[in-house]
Amino acid sequence: MLKSLYVENFKSLLKSDITLSNLTLISGLNGVGKSSLIQVLLLVRESYLNHSLFDEGLLLKNKYINIGQGKDALTEDASENWFKFILDWEDKTHLNLFFDYSSDSNLQPINQSKSKYDKDDIKEKALFSTRFQYLSAERIAPRNSYDISDYGISNKNSLGKNGELTIHYLAKYQSRKIEERLMHPKEKINTLIAQVDAWMSEISPGIKITAEIKGDINQATLHYQFETSLGYTKKFNPINVGFGLTYVLPVVTAILSAKPADLLIIENPEAHLHPAGQTVVGRLISIASQNGIQIIVESHSDHLLNGIRVSVKQKLIEPENVALYYFERSKSVKEHIIEITRPFIDADGKLDEWPNGFFDEWEIQLDNLLE
Repeated sequence: MLKSLYVENFKSLLKSDITLSNLTLISGLNGVGKSSLIQVLLLVRESYLNHSLFDEGLLLKNKYINIGQGKDALTEDASENWFKFILDWEDKTHLNLFFDYSSDSNLQPINQSKSKYDKDDIKEKALFSTRFQYLSAERIAPRNSYDISDYGISNKNSLGKNGELTIHYLAKYQSRKIEERLMHPKEKINTLIAQVDAWMSEISPGIKITAEIKGDINQATLHYQFETSLGYTKKFNPINVGFGLTYVLPVVTAILSAKPADLLIIENPEAHLHPAGQTVVGRLISIASQNGIQIIVESHSDHLLNGIRVSVKQKLIEPENVALYYFERSKSVKEHIIEITRPFIDADGKLDEWPNGFFDEWEIQLDNLLE
């Protein structure tokens, strides 16, 4: 499991040292560097998989993100022109990467004399293997059919960064067994599709999902049904159901498909969901993290946070397995850099501090109403 990440001179992260846990929740206002932290991991992963990381350097453009050129990546107030990333794992594996600055290039050359690493030590880590999923905030919208890629789901174990291969994955692996500790308490059938239905039913009661591969059109299709007192409704096309269910489906599928020691990075899992559904996602993330699946989440949702806090109180996850971070930028300092605060959570789900702006908007507006 990845235990810490140090970043220097990358975008708004002048000198940032983050201790990661089983579940790491990153929050903050828009434009304060939350995504930059995730981007570091994505850049390192893709540069490694493209065989450039150790021989040439850091690629700023890949299938996940496009940072641009060196001048777009360097911290505005950096005193020296270079980038430094340090990754540490719980087994003491250490990856120290130092990149020289190249202003007009999307390749930042690695400085071999200042970098320290062992290629053999890191090649099996989840960050660099198929035991990894990344779901961006911009996930695929409801549509009539979805692309299929047997190479993507079978060889790469990927749902796609936008979740675009989720339907194909469900159609092919719907009978696959999941980790027993991730099973919904009300569903005894331990198959991926049964458990997806069970967890999705907490978001939309009585939902049933049908995912099929249509070989004649080389596409996959998705339909929803809903349980009534007379049985199930007809099958509904996702376009006629709304964004929320289809947007969260890759999140639920990624978590339920994961194994211990896997790494999931998920941006805004709460997008388009009712508050109650956001809380459910917080609980599912907590259960998975407690059982050895490392999850890094970027979120703006106090409901998702509260789902995690209640999970701690209900002993679904231990407090030491949760790391909360709040990113903020002060207008009182001249540098375009951010400050990072870490509130700690106790066994009752309570936090030791609430930084200004940290999921406090509800209370602020309630105070305004009570004036």
